[in-house]
Amino acid sequence: MTNLVRHRLFWPSAVLVLLLASNVFFAPRFFTITLQDGHLYGSLIDILRSATPLALVALGMTMVIATGGIDLSVGSVMAISGALACLIIGGLPDQDSVAGVLIAVGVALALSALLGVWNGVLVAVIGIQPIIATLILMVAGRGIAQLITDGQIINVSSAPYRVIGAGYLFGIPVSVIIVAVVVAAAALIIRRSALGVLVESVGASPTASRLAGIRARGLTITAYVFAAFCAGIAGLIFSSNVASADSNAAGNLIELDAILAVVIGGTALTGGRFSIAGSVLGAVLISALDITTYTIGVPAETTLLFKAVVVVVLCLSQSAAFRAVVFRRRNPAPVTPAVEVSA
Repeated sequence: MTNLVRHRLFWPSAVLVLLLASNVFFAPRFFTITLQDGHLYGSLIDILRSATPLALVALGMTMVIATGGIDLSVGSVMAISGALACLIIGGLPDQDSVAGVLIAVGVALALSALLGVWNGVLVAVIGIQPIIATLILMVAGRGIAQLITDGQIINVSSAPYRVIGAGYLFGIPVSVIIVAVVVAAAALIIRRSALGVLVESVGASPTASRLAGIRARGLTITAYVFAAFCAGIAGLIFSSNVASADSNAAGNLIELDAILAVVIGGTALTGGRFSIAGSVLGAVLISALDITTYTIGVPAETTLLFKAVVVVVLCLSQSAAFRAVVFRRRNPAPVTPAVEVSA
């Protein structure tokens, strides 16, 4: 039992269960999942759907933080990706053309990856601090998205594109399936190969990893490319779900929620140790927290304060030092054996 409590995912899981259970008192059918027209509906499905963009961004952020960096530009990359895809689709003679939608998606993801290369080069090659390097794209990226959309909201009516964010496959939301595939592929590549160990070594000790012959620059650039690529997919899901490109709303402040999800999941902000499952769990927890505030009727003006209180409680529960003080599990002082002194 002690080992279970000490597991990095125990307290986030416990808080998630408590959040979900608290909804039952205000919405008795909260856990009810119905099948209608071949689609699954219910509050739990809504939580998973709303968590998909954040889960993708948190996944990419996990790898960047594992290398000892940070990426504040993921929200802007989301906006750019969705804006470019909608711009291309909006200019198609037939917006229901699957080939045209696939081209738009491919171009948007390619640009997202290129933006990741830009961040990675600034950090790994030029040597700019990650928070400053990504802050540049965070600010400029919104401007780029505004230029793409000409400052307007681009509406699209493409059925194939709508499937990405609002479609269903075998009754399951397509966006949830996309996230599951990306997370599974990332976990398989990172945890079933030496890549995960190399990333952790770069984040834990860049100097030691360099002396060991690890190509830290290449790994760092790859991490930023992966983060931007995940943000690009999240941008496609967001814009597809609302059938439009809104450069101001897309990914607004999602980088902060992503960092929070990564920390909740047990990844160290100092680099090194990371948890993919923990970051996804953190994203689901934040989504559940958002829906819980509406379910239990938290006033809109106190929603952010309510979320902050829950997050503080969660972070304190993860602190071993805090738990030791609360439960008074301090180690007793060692007893010094008496030593006989002969005359």
